[in-house]
Amino acid sequence: MEALGAPAFGPLRKPCPGTLGIPGPSHQPLSRGQSRLVRNQMPYFIWTNRRDAIDYRFLRKEQVMNHYAKAGSFTTKVGLCLNLRNLPWFDQADADTFFPRCYRLGAEDEKHAFIEDFWLTAARSILKVVVKRSWSSAARGAGAAVASGAQGPMKAGESAESLRGTGGKKGSPLPPQLIEAALQACEEHLSSLTHQDIDREPESPLGLRGARRGDFLRAYYQVIHEGALLDQLGSHVEQCKHVLQRLAEVLPQLEMEGDRNIWIVKPGAKSRGRGITCMDRLEEMLKLVDCDPMIVKDGKWVVQKYIERPLLIHGTKFDLRQWFLVTDWNPLTIWFYRDSYLRFCTQPFSLHNLDTSIHLCNNSIQRHYENSLSRHPQLPPDNMWSSQQFQAHLQQAGAEGAWQEVIVPGMKAAIIHTMQTSQDVVEFRKSSFELYGADFMFGENCQPWLIEINASPTMAASTAVTSRLCTSVQEDTLRVVIDRKHDRSCHTGAFELIYKQAAVDVPQYVGISLLVEGSTVKKPRPANHRLSPSASPRMGPSVPSCLQHSQALLQSSPRGPRPPAPVSGKENRARELGATNRASAAAGIRLKLPSKVRAEPGKLPSTATSPLADKLVPLGQPRLCSKCSSQVPGPSPRVPPRLQLSKANGPKGQLHMQDLHTLQLGCGHAAAPTRPPACSPGKPSVPDRQAALRERPPAPPARPGQQCARGWLHRGPHLASAPELGALHTAVGRRRKQKRDRMRR
Repeated sequence: MEALGAPAFGPLRKPCPGTLGIPGPSHQPLSRGQSRLVRNQMPYFIWTNRRDAIDYRFLRKEQVMNHYAKAGSFTTKVGLCLNLRNLPWFDQADADTFFPRCYRLGAEDEKHAFIEDFWLTAARSILKVVVKRSWSSAARGAGAAVASGAQGPMKAGESAESLRGTGGKKGSPLPPQLIEAALQACEEHLSSLTHQDIDREPESPLGLRGARRGDFLRAYYQVIHEGALLDQLGSHVEQCKHVLQRLAEVLPQLEMEGDRNIWIVKPGAKSRGRGITCMDRLEEMLKLVDCDPMIVKDGKWVVQKYIERPLLIHGTKFDLRQWFLVTDWNPLTIWFYRDSYLRFCTQPFSLHNLDTSIHLCNNSIQRHYENSLSRHPQLPPDNMWSSQQFQAHLQQAGAEGAWQEVIVPGMKAAIIHTMQTSQDVVEFRKSSFELYGADFMFGENCQPWLIEINASPTMAASTAVTSRLCTSVQEDTLRVVIDRKHDRSCHTGAFELIYKQAAVDVPQYVGISLLVEGSTVKKPRPANHRLSPSASPRMGPSVPSCLQHSQALLQSSPRGPRPPAPVSGKENRARELGATNRASAAAGIRLKLPSKVRAEPGKLPSTATSPLADKLVPLGQPRLCSKCSSQVPGPSPRVPPRLQLSKANGPKGQLHMQDLHTLQLGCGHAAAPTRPPACSPGKPSVPDRQAALRERPPAPPARPGQQCARGWLHRGPHLASAPELGALHTAVGRRRKQKRDRMRR
């Protein structure tokens, strides 16, 4: 059952037998009727083997799930290889002390790094073989000296033949140049590790290029795999010992790597030992990887140094499955399970045979093989031990404190460092947890080496050991996840809290969009000084005008009177405000208008100001209606659709507004101005003023208060004349254009 719903019963205290992957007494799953009872209920606890079975983004806060998103940064071989390289940024530790060096063969730079590492390992192997054979010859020489006392002196060449016998093949020894090249390569590697080669140009290892590298590897294969002899001197042995001692100080993996240069090639994203093979020749590994271009392109192949000197139990290789639980990533909280189990291989250990039945301890692989007849009888037939049996074996072997002093602290440190490097990658969720299974191997000195970390470790009861331990680890997981949430002092079983990080404040993510807050700084405008009509530098001398002339211009229209258009609520408020302003103007109150006056069709302010005048003048005076004999304070002129201006009436582009016929009073009737236009004595009244104005010539400019050139209009109170309104419209349009240009820039 993957999801257990308990909306009405509160938090779960103890798992029911047969649920959550925990086998019950009858090992029977839930019946179909029981499943229907909880089918429409919201699950509060979800346990599934597949991480992508449920999208955690749609879960509620109170729903508990046993997986984290993006945990592949350490549960895959490629992710573990990459993340552990960032360990120095998180802690003062070296990943080479607990994780065998690893390379991705799909990446070109790492592929070249692996080839360089293979050559350097081959050079160190030459030095180890020289030292080992010197010890072997010394031991044989001592034994031969004891035997020679009874059998007589040894013949010439007898020691050489015995040495060839240890090598495996008879033949002429290889020249000492091979040992010198290996010593030179190790010296250069030491100088690079101690940063003594900074001022020197980088060179390839061994100082070999092209065909000379192939010659070195062929000679190396003859020595290691075929047992060829080396023409070594006594000085070479001392140099090799000294260089190996210096390398042991800076290379923590020198002892476990052995001298056969064996590497294990793994698919980057597979589990249960599928596709894993062991190899000891460079060209075979490169050929295996290059045979599938798609796999190489995706970078799925991983090559890792094989532990050639592992800790053995009765001559058989084994590994250890260690559980640990992560209940939070911020702060990082890790629980270590005290119980674990060992998995044995079915065949005795040997480096001369690279078969998977000898070197891979996965139960999914070993169950397909039969136990070797040459195995030690004390090894379990089901190839599994508990950690308690392993501790008893260590005590019998004379390593009583190895478990508590070396193995357990080393495994805890490896797990903590691995989780630290993945903390920034995993998408954590407060109501989630996850149980992981880490696989460890041990060196001859009991030092633990992390091999891989598995998500959703198997809980199958394949043996009596796993049947007991897998049940207990699931029960204790529920104690930590559910019971401890309500009771901090509750019993957590075999789980031990080994690491809880201090809380780290996560900054709020604002995205990639940057926002600058503030207000725009406007350029200050120059002071607007009011000028007299004659002092205007742009308009020149103004055209003489009078109140009656302006009123007549506002009433004349070529198309006749225009009925009022329907207006909105805003325009009604504007008209009410205009009526109030006209009433104030009739009472002798000056109104202050905004600096920008816009003449629009159907909208004309009741008062206007001229940029060339120094006072505000109302457009209308109180009028007497000829029909109803009522006096209204302020007429509202009916405005034409647009102001028609003409440039043909003046030599300098002076503009004149055409006459309008009527003036509409506040009572709704048309009325003549109360003050008739002042005409000159020599000019008679013309009934049709529009025709008369069309026939008259343009009037010359006149100074303020001066009579017109033809003597037919006096200068009255200064109103907004046609040139002034035109200049006003031009200035408003210019300012709007300048504002649009600034916004575009």
